[in-house]
Amino acid sequence: MYVPPAFRDDEVESIRATICSAGLANLVTATADGPIATPLPLFLDETEGEHGVLYGHLAKANPQWRSAPTGEALAIFMGPEAYVRPSWFATKQETGKVVPTWNYTAVHA
Repeated sequence: MYVPPAFRDDEVESIRATICSAGLANLVTATADGPIATPLPLFLDETEGEHGVLYGHLAKANPQWRSAPTGEALAIFMGPEAYVRPSWFATKQETGKVVPTWNYTAVHA
């Protein structure tokens, strides 16, 4: 995920808070047949591992657990998000040179 330096958050407690408040992640694995993604509730156990351990359960009927991954898995947690209108920026009145943006919080684990 591209993160502009001004928006990067490396605070472990903040990252853990985003994971815990989101609860639901998209679990993504790359397989020989292509990528597979499943929305999956994940629980963070902060007492295990260097950064904590994520636990979840794929349904037996879900083919993702049977498809051998070709690399590491990725859990994508999404937090709050909102559209920011160009008129919100003071520079819009001064220069007229602004673009709309979308602010969001995300953690890739």
